[in-house]
Amino acid sequence: MSMPFSVNMQRFDPYKNYRFLVYFGDATTPVAGVSKVSGLKRSSDPIEYKEGGNALILKGLGRTKYEPITLERGVTHDSTFEEWANAAQVLDKGAPSTALSKLRRRVRIELLNEAGQPVHRYLVHDCWVSEYQALSDLDGGGNGIAIEHIKLEHHGWEHDLSLTEPKEK
Repeated sequence: MSMPFSVNMQRFDPYKNYRFLVYFGDATTPVAGVSKVSGLKRSSDPIEYKEGGNALILKGLGRTKYEPITLERGVTHDSTFEEWANAAQVLDKGAPSTALSKLRRRVRIELLNEAGQPVHRYLVHDCWVSEYQALSDLDGGGNGIAIEHIKLEHHGWEHDLSLTEPKEK
């Protein structure tokens, strides 16, 4: 029998991609209204080399790259996205924010089961806002909602296995 998919030892169905929460820093309250998170992706460059006396080209592990993450949500009165984006912007003060806690933050993404309980957690390290869109295109003839988004650069992510490891009795 294969290993179970998650915490529930009897579960084999994959989790839904529309049940998730996003947290900035050490916050205990999720960021309001996040409706879309781009995928977590990393890739490593292969390094080709030859050894003396061996006719084969061998491959080794090179540098690992992490793709930026984009978060989207509907425009509301919550200013969390804008405040973080402004931490890197040079304003009237003449310099970007020097407080590391304002510029770089850890982001926590939690995938939820049908009961709303976290079942997978991903920690994204040293994130900072490289792109901020305060307002999407406006269309007087449309029926969509106004969207804001931020693009996060980071130093990598990890799957926090504390939610999926079996509990000791």
